[in-house]
Amino acid sequence: MTSATTMLEQRVSQDGVLIVHKEAGWTSHDVVARVRTLLKESKVGHAGTLDPSATGVLPILVGRATRIAEYLVDWDKEYRAQLRLGETTDTQDATGRLLVSLDPRGVTEGDLHAVLAGFRGIQRQLPPMYSAVKVGGQRLYKAARAGKTIDRAERSIVIHTLGLMSFDGRDATLRVVCSKGTYVRTLCADIGQALGVGGHLLSLERRRVGPLSIERALRVEQVASHLEARTLAPHFLSLDELLFELPAVVVNEEQAERVLHGAPVSPAGNGQSLSSLGRGNVRLKDEAGRLLAIGVHDQTGLGSIKVRKVLSLSSH
Repeated sequence: MTSATTMLEQRVSQDGVLIVHKEAGWTSHDVVARVRTLLKESKVGHAGTLDPSATGVLPILVGRATRIAEYLVDWDKEYRAQLRLGETTDTQDATGRLLVSLDPRGVTEGDLHAVLAGFRGIQRQLPPMYSAVKVGGQRLYKAARAGKTIDRAERSIVIHTLGLMSFDGRDATLRVVCSKGTYVRTLCADIGQALGVGGHLLSLERRRVGPLSIERALRVEQVASHLEARTLAPHFLSLDELLFELPAVVVNEEQAERVLHGAPVSPAGNGQSLSSLGRGNVRLKDEAGRLLAIGVHDQTGLGSIKVRKVLSLSSH
């Protein structure tokens, strides 16, 4: 057995991403702390914060998966949001103080469809004051709690899908598929304003983060039960599965040794052409199909791939 193979075999079973169904009242950090305690694993994080009142998909990164968070945050997200019309709050959701109350009974389903159409596609959105966005080194929510309003720049977002699922004259249930950085409560407040009666986010459920769907999500108590029964391992998504969008480049045994030590490689002659890769990140895998590292192919090094991040435990 080669030293490279030996190093790769030293993998912990609790390594990858768990799709957790966060419940209302928990912060994202609460979930991370609980999973960290359950797994007795210090390296635990999450990809994509959910507000305490929100529920749904929270990807929990365990072990080496904490090293690939930057590759997951660009995934689009799908939500089921309930918009309450006629009530404007200072936080744009149900946790805030009521500022304005208007009668929404004049709003029709047709009005809603017409307004929703204007919020689809690429647009600019102003981050809410009650958010973790930093301006001048200060979190906006801290300034908001102190009664301050900070000037902040609008951000470019994309609303891929915005559909009306139901409407009872006051509360509208929306299906939202959006880019990273989108604040659904701000979207709801803006829709209410466009309708002329105001509104806020009443409840929010995240149904999907990239390919991670709520149908596969485990509640924290289910994680604990599977752990006790020793049936949790199949619920982990591997790093290779999570990085599926990156092209895979196979290296031979000698090149695998170089990759595991962070050295660049030129995997020519392995029955693959690098000319079609273009510029960008790739997955570097050995001949047994195991993921070694993330590399960068820049087309300027005669087929050379620089190692950007070694993902084997051999780097520890």
